[in-house]
Amino acid sequence: MAIDLRAAFNQYFELLHADTDALREEVFRLRYQVYVVETGFERAEDFPDGLERDAYDSRSDHHLLRHRRTGLYAATARMILPSPDAPERPYPMEQHCSLYPDGGVADPQRRRRLGEVSRFAVSKTFKRRLGEAGTLAGVAEHVDLHFEEDERRILPHLSLGLLAVELRSMHNHGLTHCYAAMESALHRLISRFGLVFHQIGPAVDYHGQRIPCLGDVQEFLPNIKRVAPPVWDLMTDGGRYTCGTE
Repeated sequence: MAIDLRAAFNQYFELLHADTDALREEVFRLRYQVYVVETGFERAEDFPDGLERDAYDSRSDHHLLRHRRTGLYAATARMILPSPDAPERPYPMEQHCSLYPDGGVADPQRRRRLGEVSRFAVSKTFKRRLGEAGTLAGVAEHVDLHFEEDERRILPHLSLGLLAVELRSMHNHGLTHCYAAMESALHRLISRFGLVFHQIGPAVDYHGQRIPCLGDVQEFLPNIKRVAPPVWDLMTDGGRYTCGTE
């Protein structure tokens, strides 16, 4: 991994906070492309306008990755935020997964600092590996290269770019923990970089096989810095977004 991962990533991709109606429409359009057209996880008849949305969008922070050379939106993710006046309101993972008895976050005070990484999706155009047509994160085993040589070295790190924008949400909203229902390949990949998300329930068939996980920013950020400093540099934007760990 190149030491200048953050500079190289930012050379080819731009991280955008989808904080306008126009950008959120791009989020929903890209989600439709991935969740309906590419994977078939959602039904086209449920979204006649070509925009994939759900009830959690109104309490979420949305982000996009834009490919600078083409202007195309490569990936999107959202952080579902806690409800300040109703911390007991469930997250999608709590509704779709069977969590271990001590696996979830039940305490109301802790739930006020809990979010969920959600609608994590990479456009098929930017997936560089064979065997991933039915995946969301674009992580699989066999290599099928596209794009220019310098860009190829960055494409495998799109998932880290999405996690970087999710970390910004955590930092900006004062969150310390987050749920994530992950594909096993993504879970293995991020673990290699020290990004520890603990499994808190059995795998479930939800948009494919997913592992329910819980991450603690006070644990995983220092661990990333120890195991993979260039990844820490990318995710925190050179230490700008540390969620109080520094």
